[in-house]
Amino acid sequence: MIHCFRRLLYLIAGLLMGHAVTAANPDRPNIVVIVCDDMGFSDIGCYGSEIETPNLDRLAAGGLRFVDFHNNAKCSETRASILNGLWHQQSRNLKQPGHVTLAEVLRGAGYRTLMSGKWHVADTPPQRGFDRYFGFLSGAINFFTGADWQTGENLMRLGEQEFQPPDDFYSTDAFTDYAIQFINESEKQGNPRQPFFLYLAHNAPHFPLHAMPADIAKYRGRYQEGWDVIRARRQERLKTLGVIDSTWRLSDRDPKVESWDSLNPTEQQFLIPMMEVYAAMVDRLDQNIGRLMDHLQRTNQLDNTLIVFFSDNGACPYERLRSPGVQPGPANSDIAYDARWANMCNTPLRLYKQYAHHGGTLTPMIAHWPAGIQARGEISSFTSHLVDLMPTAVELSGAEYPTEWKGESVLPMEGVSLVPALSGKQTRDSHPLFWEFSGNHAIRDGDWKLVAERAKEWELYHITKDRSETIDLAAQRPDLVTQLAKKYDEWAARTGAKSHAKCRKSKPSTQSQLFDLEAIQ
Repeated sequence: MIHCFRRLLYLIAGLLMGHAVTAANPDRPNIVVIVCDDMGFSDIGCYGSEIETPNLDRLAAGGLRFVDFHNNAKCSETRASILNGLWHQQSRNLKQPGHVTLAEVLRGAGYRTLMSGKWHVADTPPQRGFDRYFGFLSGAINFFTGADWQTGENLMRLGEQEFQPPDDFYSTDAFTDYAIQFINESEKQGNPRQPFFLYLAHNAPHFPLHAMPADIAKYRGRYQEGWDVIRARRQERLKTLGVIDSTWRLSDRDPKVESWDSLNPTEQQFLIPMMEVYAAMVDRLDQNIGRLMDHLQRTNQLDNTLIVFFSDNGACPYERLRSPGVQPGPANSDIAYDARWANMCNTPLRLYKQYAHHGGTLTPMIAHWPAGIQARGEISSFTSHLVDLMPTAVELSGAEYPTEWKGESVLPMEGVSLVPALSGKQTRDSHPLFWEFSGNHAIRDGDWKLVAERAKEWELYHITKDRSETIDLAAQRPDLVTQLAKKYDEWAARTGAKSHAKCRKSKPSTQSQLFDLEAIQ
């Protein structure tokens, strides 16, 4: 009787919120959050890329593509906000009390809670509400051995136990294997109608550049034209797809980055394989998302599963080379591409991972839920952020967000539910978004964005007319700079983020990095 009553209430709520839940499918949806690592804005097919991603394209064709969804521009900080619906400064990446995780909230609402992949915040997944876990606890690993990139330790875990990767291990495949295994276990345990929450946190395409030979072979020769030609081609494809319009001007190439034609053949041949392997990593990621989708379809769960896919930050501009003379791809290679290719991967945006400009924070985001999203293949301009995932999950699951957890008061959710966006509503009530990491900081309020690099002064952009942040209006609108700066500093004081004055006093950023090409001659 209680179960039926809850189903009735849920159906009524769905009808009131714009038919997000249909009468034919009144059960609470499964919720799947898929996060990839260090991927640029235009790196998948349905967002303009030449990389083959038919499965992500299929998700987009059956759901919504968001063009104004934001992350925290950095790995751990993004994961913290995904998990607890707060600004990352409020929990210090889950190190401080006063928060509760999605897994803990959804478990309390009767969901099975499953995770596979990269953790990279405090504690462990089983300690923070996940019934099942497979993955690694740190920030980067060797894709073929599972060894931690920084220390060489084995931080792979199955539950709380150390996991020894087999000889045929490849992390992108393994994370999907265990995600599917955990879903199968959920089907066999307890109530067969019990919904599940899956957090699938892939490490692809984060460095080191490791990919399967067959995947690399698909992309040999595709990047001979260089970043200038491919940037322009992606820009045109983004327009054709309807992802961008004339307000998304192609930003100038990063001033640090040379034109492709200015490089000599030796320099070009040093750089080309990096992008070929990176593309192969994205391709393999897509193949595995297809495996998960196919499993959900075979088991009649795809229709009532909300899947959201996005990247934890923009393309990564770090120069990494710890295996000179070894081509990228195999397990003994240890290399990352630098700001040159990252600038292309973020087409048409400025800057990269760690920055508060759109090249750091703006990610492709796909939402797919046949039973709840009426749109098919449409674009959503709903302004949104990671902190919106918690209120969305609470609303869809019927969960109760606690005010207290394990004897500690819990901070209120900072975001707004995405359910209106899933139902086609294109506006967000006055609810500013904020960023601050390593002194790079910003506020987005309505049509305007105030943003500053570390050690630099504020820049002001009219985002609805200049999505790529190319025309700084700070000098023309000092009144608006003052108004938004005050809001930013009030938020920083409330959450523990750095004030503008403190960021201004920091040393200039060195996060945009380039290989010394003279050294490879």
